[in-house]
Amino acid sequence: MNKQQAISIIDRDAKVFTDVSDTIWGYAELSLQEYKSADRYEKALTEAGFKVTRGLHGIETAVVGEFGSGRPVIGILGEYDALSGLSQKSGISEKQAEPGMSTGHGCGHHLLGAGSFAAACAVKEYLEKTGKPGTVIFYGCPGEEGGAAKAFFAKELEFTKLDAAFSWHPGSDNQVSTGSCMSCIQTEYSFQGIAAHAAGEPEQGRSALDAVELMNIGVQFLREHMGRDASIHYAITDGGGPSPNVVQPFAKVLYMVREASVHKALKLQQRVDKIADAAAMMTETTVSRRFIDGTSNTVVNKGMEKLLYDNFKEVGVPAYTAEEWMFMEQLMATYSEQYAGSLPGTAGAAGDELMKDQVSKLSNNGKKALNDFLMPEFSSCLTFPGSTDVGDVSWQTPTGQINVVTWPSLCPGHSWQAVAAGKSSVAHKGMLTAGKVLAAAAIDIIDDPDILKPIREEFEIRTKEGFVSPIPDGAKPEIV
Repeated sequence: MNKQQAISIIDRDAKVFTDVSDTIWGYAELSLQEYKSADRYEKALTEAGFKVTRGLHGIETAVVGEFGSGRPVIGILGEYDALSGLSQKSGISEKQAEPGMSTGHGCGHHLLGAGSFAAACAVKEYLEKTGKPGTVIFYGCPGEEGGAAKAFFAKELEFTKLDAAFSWHPGSDNQVSTGSCMSCIQTEYSFQGIAAHAAGEPEQGRSALDAVELMNIGVQFLREHMGRDASIHYAITDGGGPSPNVVQPFAKVLYMVREASVHKALKLQQRVDKIADAAAMMTETTVSRRFIDGTSNTVVNKGMEKLLYDNFKEVGVPAYTAEEWMFMEQLMATYSEQYAGSLPGTAGAAGDELMKDQVSKLSNNGKKALNDFLMPEFSSCLTFPGSTDVGDVSWQTPTGQINVVTWPSLCPGHSWQAVAAGKSSVAHKGMLTAGKVLAAAAIDIIDDPDILKPIREEFEIRTKEGFVSPIPDGAKPEIV
């Protein structure tokens, strides 16, 4: 069996993979609550002949499938959590909730997991038929949207046993992911005060809501003294009750602290903690902290990017029917005005004028409803504003990612439009393409492990600071 024959099994078994994806689209379970989705993967992995482990490192909805023996050991990352407030019927171009549902796969993780599962199956069959040494591990990772299972796995050094890891993400572009992302630490602060009649005995009260507001003010002043790559976001999740005539005895605020590196994020987090303590002191309340999750910045690896790009060129991008173009055009019409003049992919942020010019022509200046082309080869060390727990994986093993078109051009993430496109033939084609590219890159490593030598050398240089987990000792994944 050669590489082309191996990845052809993804087309052969396409119905298996699309069925997994569509089924999980229908479950649309929130982070760390993906019990039905985990059951579906446990069944699919078992039927495909993997050795299956459930509940990795104590996370109940984690599912791992392993096949093979010896090195290289290749990890392929999958996800399957959905988002709240994004219920949407499939296959229509108007906002309309799916009856009986309040959640939806607005980030395409139903596709992400199934595409990675497809890649793992192709690599498994290659190892099985050729008898070559090597191990493939499919990681079913819960809670990317909140819970960060991969970060908790990394805390236990799970990914240090890998020689390389691959992942992908659904989107509106065909490209190799480049650049880094922000480290992010999420903490809930609970203030406890004393209730009192706000008019009759205000001096007896100690307002927890005052403490939250003072904390927020303190953080506002901190913003002037943060690094340029830092940002802080918050949401008051409990204001202490609806009555203004009661001194609020409790209140909660949820904070997200972001920095360009996990080392800097941890330092900034300490400053936010001090502000919370000071707010409690000023109001004579008490404060407790609940760690929610923390993720590291992504470590760039140009060698992995090159390996993926070469295979993406070889696999190619999907072709679309007139009906598929029409549906994507209808979806794009629901949001396109607000993105007028935008370019797809990394072109808008890269600052590379030549690349912008190429992408402008390929995408008809950002007006095509489907980006039916592979973005030009481009590598960057820029830090992009989002966060992902894939970052923690990249500190422990060389990691590469791609994006593949599954919804219309410039489609906003976490949107009803993404949910509406999630079971479309466009989404299925993108998912299967992603599986082929990841499988092809993994097979290249199995065929020639020396490919990893320069990749590993680059990895060692870029991670010389050493991995520092943003997760405190003893912390467990928390449902927000």
